[in-house]
Amino acid sequence: MKLNRTRILMLLSLAQLLVVIDSVIVNLALPAIKADLHFDDASLQWVLTAYILTFGGFLMIGGRLADLYGRRRILTLGIAGFALCSLLLGLTRSAVLFIVLRALEGLAAAVMSPAALSILLTSYEEGDERNRALSVWSVVISGGAAFGVILGGVLTQYAGWRWNFFINVPIGLFAIFGILKWVPAHDQEAQDRHLDLPGAIWVTGGLVALVYALTLASRSGWGDSSTLILLLVSLVLLGIFLFNEARSKHPLMPLSIFRIRNVSGGNLMMLLLVGASIGTGFFMSLYIQNVLRYSPSISGLSFLPIPIIIGVISTRAPRLIERFGFKLLLVIGTAFMALAVSLMSLLRTDANYLTQLFPIFVILAVGDGLAFVAGTVAATTGVRDEEAGLASGLVNTSQQVGGALGLAVLAQAANVVISSSLAAGQSQIQANWQGYQQAFFYAAIMLVVALIVTVLVIRAPRTAAASEGGCTESQVYGVDC
Repeated sequence: MKLNRTRILMLLSLAQLLVVIDSVIVNLALPAIKADLHFDDASLQWVLTAYILTFGGFLMIGGRLADLYGRRRILTLGIAGFALCSLLLGLTRSAVLFIVLRALEGLAAAVMSPAALSILLTSYEEGDERNRALSVWSVVISGGAAFGVILGGVLTQYAGWRWNFFINVPIGLFAIFGILKWVPAHDQEAQDRHLDLPGAIWVTGGLVALVYALTLASRSGWGDSSTLILLLVSLVLLGIFLFNEARSKHPLMPLSIFRIRNVSGGNLMMLLLVGASIGTGFFMSLYIQNVLRYSPSISGLSFLPIPIIIGVISTRAPRLIERFGFKLLLVIGTAFMALAVSLMSLLRTDANYLTQLFPIFVILAVGDGLAFVAGTVAATTGVRDEEAGLASGLVNTSQQVGGALGLAVLAQAANVVISSSLAAGQSQIQANWQGYQQAFFYAAIMLVVALIVTVLVIRAPRTAAASEGGCTESQVYGVDC
């Protein structure tokens, strides 16, 4: 059968779209879920936290399972589990079962996402061909979240909150059918099928503890005893994991992958970039609703220019990368995002959408479209095929941990200002506005740090010249060339 890479890319993107949309589509449905399933305020946050914990905690092992046991097999199993959990979530009447199913849904997503990206990486050769594919992938990640907010509002208002989950079932079944029919198996990629079980346990426990600590920090603060204990537990478990990997004959995460300079720098940059991006989106949504007083449906529609512009920019990014290199695009994209978020911190309580918000959204979307494509290219450049799943898991883990970290830092910064403003006698709207300004300011700082990492650490490949000079591939994309 002739390999149709366009068809493969569309199917892989569809699988990733399920993951991205599901992480945000439930947000606008939370009030309806709370009323229907009788959640109290304390337990409602677990609708989000349960998914985030298992998704962020199991990404590393999900990526390695794809390398060891067949990427197509792991991807289809993940989609099947995801669709089943979505169906049961739409049917359940129990709040406790709902949270358990959300955790299982996050686990399925942690298997799906790195498996899909690793198939993409091994289906396209490094260079312009892969860059074009990664641009589509980045559109799905960046634009899918904004689309999910809009879709969640429409489904909740006109069809009921349960359809936020039911919609995943036919899409998942279609994706499974298409992947089994048109995506080739990758069963023999890894040289062995030895799973580093101790390493998997240590890293999963460490990441779960870390993500949970960051979630607690966003509500209780960094000085809370539970937050500090969980951070310490995470540090210990991840330290044991690194010690185990250095001694293991078949490590879950060969530490040699971090010798590739762009893998290390790309993951650090993506952690900061996603952290600022997720936090900015969260607080801009609150700003539009709680300060400008837009309705939920209008709030969702106000973000529509962002995925449209991201889609246009991302599809043109591969040609720009081919001409100018991914580092230059990464620098420009991150600088645009930093500028946009800095302007957000200057918005007032009576900001006009057309003259103030819309221009900021344009700058942000252009930067986002350039930075995410170039960042994904940088973080996966120079990786061997047998470690594609590992590299995919690393990128996804950086994004999830970055999102949790960014939201925790920005939420804490905003909450401190909001509390002090209310204590000083200011109105709720005024206090919210000042808190959101502070969050945008910290997000801008994160993006400036990401820009510095990009300039100082990321290295553009010198393929032709380097090859003539006798460099190996790892040297071309790494440090010592």
